[in-house]
Formats: sequence, C-alpha cells, structure tokens
Amino acid sequence: MLIDTYGRVATDLRVSLTDRCNLRCTYCMPEEGLQWLARPDLLTDGEIVSLVGIAVRVLGVTEVRFTGGEPLLRPGLVGIVERVAALDPRPRMSLTTNGIGLRRTATALKAAGLDRVNVSLDTLRPDVFKTLTRRDRHQDVLDGIAAAHAAGLNPVKVNSVLIPGINEDEAPDLLSWAVRHHYELRFIEQMPLDAQHGWKREGLITAGDILTSLRTRFDLTPESDEERGSAPAERWLVNGGPHRVGVIASVTRPFCAACDRTRLTADGQIRTCLFAREETDLRAALRSGAPDEEIARIWRASMWGKKAGSGLDDPSFVRPERPMSAIGG
Repeated sequence: MLIDTYGRVATDLRVSLTDRCNLRCTYCMPEEGLQWLARPDLLTDGEIVSLVGIAVRVLGVTEVRFTGGEPLLRPGLVGIVERVAALDPRPRMSLTTNGIGLRRTATALKAAGLDRVNVSLDTLRPDVFKTLTRRDRHQDVLDGIAAAHAAGLNPVKVNSVLIPGINEDEAPDLLSWAVRHHYELRFIEQMPLDAQHGWKREGLITAGDILTSLRTRFDLTPESDEERGSAPAERWLVNGGPHRVGVIASVTRPFCAACDRTRLTADGQIRTCLFAREETDLRAALRSGAPDEEIARIWRASMWGKKAGSGLDDPSFVRPERPMSAIGG
C-alpha cells in the first residue's frame, strides 16, 4: 500500500512514456521545443513494465494512466499496454494523448488491453488550433477522437484548456459538440507548468468563469461528493443527463485532500504530486538489480513524505523545475 501521513492511499499511477511531443502548445512549451531527455536515461519498455508490476502486485495500484509528452510517440506503446494487461491483478488502463496518431493506433490499443483515452482538444476552430499548438493538425485530432470512440475506448474524455483572448468563448460550443458525439468533456484550469514561465494568475479563466459561460446555454446539476470520490474533476449533469461535463480546478478549487495519485516519470523518478519539487529515483535501484521489495520500500518512503497540498492556491507558490511535458500529465 502507498499511504502518506495524511491517510491518503495512492491507487492511481501516472506513467510518463516520453517527454517529447509533436505539438508546441503555447501554454506548455516554446515553439522550438525543449531539451529532451537523453535516450539512455529513459526507462526501457521492460523497465516500465517491471515498475508498473511492482506497483500493481506489491503496492496496491489499481489504475494506470500512460502519459507524456505524447505517449503515442513511444514506439513500444502497444506492447507495453499488452504486457501490463497481462499482470495479475490486471489494472484498469487509460491513455492521455493529443490524439495525433490515434486514428491508426486506436484499434490495436484496444486489442492490447487499453480501456479508455483522454484526448486534449482546446478548440473547434482550425485556425485557433494552429495558433495554440503551432501545428496544422486539427482534423487529425478530430479523426483520432472519433477512431477511439469507434474502437470502444470509452468513455472518450476530451480535455480542454481555455486561454484568455484566444478560446475563452468556446466553452458552450465545445460542450454542445461533446454531447452530440457522446464524448465526456473536461475543462482544466491553466496550470503553471509551462516551460517558458508565461503563466499568470491574473486573468486566469477559472472554474467559476467556465460554469458561468456554460450556464448561458445549459442547465447544470452538480454531482454529489460521494459520486466524485477521489476524481480531480467536479462534474455536472448536462440538462438532466445522461451527459456530464467536468471541471478540474487545480488553481482555484484544489482537490489535494482526496488525491490518490503517484507518478513515474519517463526517466524513472517518483513524484508524489504534479507540482512537487522533489523526486525519488527508482531507475538507479532497478538498474542496480535491487529486488522488488526494496524498490517497493523506496516507493513507500517517497509517498509517506507527500505534502498536504500542492500549494497552488497560495500566491507564494513556487513552480516545479520540470515542465509538464517532462513530468507527465
């Protein structure tokens, strides 16, 4: 079990497969990209499966989410999914992706054992997409989302970030589109994890702003706390259901008290929180031949020291040194 001093139990493992990405979203990284992790530092496919296996068999993890960077850029992704699906007990598996390449891989990922996907899409306007991502791939993302739905990777969840002066007016249109296609939409408050440090608290599109915008067109009924559980998104029934919309308000409505996550970076570091400034190295222990129980002990010790909260709601918050692409979403 991965328990901390506040009694929270981590059963959800986020596994970053790469820090590389084929988009250059303005709220994530500069146009020229970043200094990527050196390939020898990255965990191999076998090392990833070994560490996930320890998390599942020894530490009680029941949910595994593959992230990046862009995880579809990992050549061995389908094989990793297949090997994790063979673990006993079998964890539930999902993937967070920008959707580019999903059209050609969705069926194989489903056959390998992937349960569902989260796809990032911030706009329905191709020109705005190009402005936000610096790439002309809007239709590829739409096709990827449709392919995931057709392959049975459901519920397909779509993650959207609203940026002042760019797409802040699109919330109702995005929800209308998601309802029409039977996708589950999640709005995410922009977080201070961009490599270029351009994030500003002033002018942030907050959960309150998003809900006010949505209510100009939809009737929203909040779910109960019991239904939410440890999920990061607050959810509302849309026009009485069955469709739902969620808002992840990391900045203005932190959900740290119910957090059930642990994170493994692409280079084998354990992070107790997306916003943590400390990491614990598992790669060195694994490559030195440490037995599973020793790696589990290191992991337990790391999680025991997890802080009460991210501190993101505090004006004195200090961001982590790594950007989002190197941490894993």
